[in-house]
Amino acid sequence: MDKYANSIATRYDKLSGQDCCLSCGGAFSLATIKPGDVCVDLGCGKGRDVMRMATLAGKKGFAYGIDLSEGMMEASRQEAKKLGLTNVAFIRSPLENIKLENQVADVLISNCTINHSLSQDKVWKEIFRVLKQGGQFVVSDIYSLEPVPEPFRGNPDMVAECWAGAITKKTYLNHIKQAGLRNIDIVEESLPYEKGRIRVASFTVKGCR
Repeated sequence: MDKYANSIATRYDKLSGQDCCLSCGGAFSLATIKPGDVCVDLGCGKGRDVMRMATLAGKKGFAYGIDLSEGMMEASRQEAKKLGLTNVAFIRSPLENIKLENQVADVLISNCTINHSLSQDKVWKEIFRVLKQGGQFVVSDIYSLEPVPEPFRGNPDMVAECWAGAITKKTYLNHIKQAGLRNIDIVEESLPYEKGRIRVASFTVKGCR
């Protein structure tokens, strides 16, 4: 695990024992999940959306939660056990090399997670890889108004704080297109605001393989 991944895992391991909401996007509410679907949540945190997806997908479906934090994974497993959900799995994995087979997912969501990666082009190639043909993605994230200065981008703790890894909107959308994904549509977008030491905006992007 590199220094960036270690900082992210350390931050969220600490947060895993706290009673707080870590989601900052509404990707789940904009995804279409049918009985029998296989679903994936990248950066699933405590797994709330994973369990909701598993419930909608039903016994013939399945939901995977992907996260770097083992603390979050364990909290998710315990909650799924309490709820009696057997069609879920929580996997500790980097986003740049997702530990899932090719073309496994009908639906993939993510909330304010991809900005933690400094190789977001690789993340989107992985999203393309794990989606089935015709599979949909719904991703909520942030983008920076200007390129993030290198002293911030090179600081693992600032990247872990969910702002210093941000890229510009143009670069973000180019990564999605270059991965081979299609029907790309921005369905929600905020006004710019201050986050950390930069200005960002939040948006939600939908599309399919």
